Amino acid sequence: MSKTLALTEELIALSSVTPDDKGCQRRMIELLSPLGFECETVESGSVTNLWARRGTAQPLVVFAGHTDVVPTGPLDQWHSDPFLPTQRDGKLYGRGAADMKTSIAAMVVAVEEFVAAHPDHKGSIGFLITSDEEGPAVDGTVVVCDMLKERGEQLDYCIVGEPTSTDQLGDVIKNGRRGSMSGRLTIKGVQGHIAYPHMAKNPIHLAAPALAELAAEHWDEGNEYYSPTSWQMSNIHGGTGATNVIPGEVVVDFNFRFSTASTVEGLQQRVHAILNKYDFDYDIKWTVGGRPFLTPRGVLCDAMTQAIKSETGIDADLSTTGGTSDGRFIAQICPQVIEFGPPNGSIHKIDEHIELRFIDPLKNIYRRTLENLLR
Repeated sequence: MSKTLALTEELIALSSVTPDDKGCQRRMIELLSPLGFECETVESGSVTNLWARRGTAQPLVVFAGHTDVVPTGPLDQWHSDPFLPTQRDGKLYGRGAADMKTSIAAMVVAVEEFVAAHPDHKGSIGFLITSDEEGPAVDGTVVVCDMLKERGEQLDYCIVGEPTSTDQLGDVIKNGRRGSMSGRLTIKGVQGHIAYPHMAKNPIHLAAPALAELAAEHWDEGNEYYSPTSWQMSNIHGGTGATNVIPGEVVVDFNFRFSTASTVEGLQQRVHAILNKYDFDYDIKWTVGGRPFLTPRGVLCDAMTQAIKSETGIDADLSTTGGTSDGRFIAQICPQVIEFGPPNGSIHKIDEHIELRFIDPLKNIYRRTLENLLR
């Protein structure tokens, strides 16, 4: 059994459902400390975070990820215990196999091999690990990033081990993510009897043309890496439940998934400009889930694409699709952030798995990327 596979199985066996790390980071510390890493455990609320660094020089290359996993779902639907790593039909099954304990194991073993071969490598290597990625993400990576910013520690390159591949290991690298911003729009009317509409003001009727204009608005063109910004309504709440009552207000939940072609402030201003054209009283409560980040083609993207090509023969595509990740926090303190990991077809599902044939090549890609950056 390869060392990467063995460590992956060790980590899967630790039932680290958010926010419980269950000793995953302690095991990492046991492996990293003998390599010369200074390891810090950063606790926040019920979350455990790890910051580990080997060396003091620049550039600093950081591996980032999470030890927490999502809940298993119905146990009786799994074909094997989700926390008993099981090999069958050329695959390794278990919660976290794809998202993202294989990546964690591959990163650690890649660093072990790299340091053994290049003990006097240039620059520094770091690990930024949390047990709060699958949860609220308020006590995890962002806390460590704030700590590093206060210290003035400069990150130069970061590789997040999210499962980015689709059909084959190495076919997709995420070189950015769209931003996410939600709004709760409340349009106020006057409640009344539906038979006397002149004595009431129906907020649903008031909202309809404004919502239609927001839905039809073209927010931006996107750019080379991003599709155009999307505005979508997710919920509309209005009415008392009775069929003879005009409601006093209607509440609309909406979300922007936006690119670097737009800004939080600009999108908010444009929404207000549209709404202000209409004759109604309204209020919006904004929530910014994450700002977009982008790492254009350059040193880090080139180092990773070359490593993938050397290991697999695949020319990786750069993509910014998908939801948010902890990369949004790291990008605030690191100029180049990418995500790369195994195929994501089974993540968060019953019988989550990774094909065994991808495990050691994943480790080799991480090692080759380090060699391209620090050798």
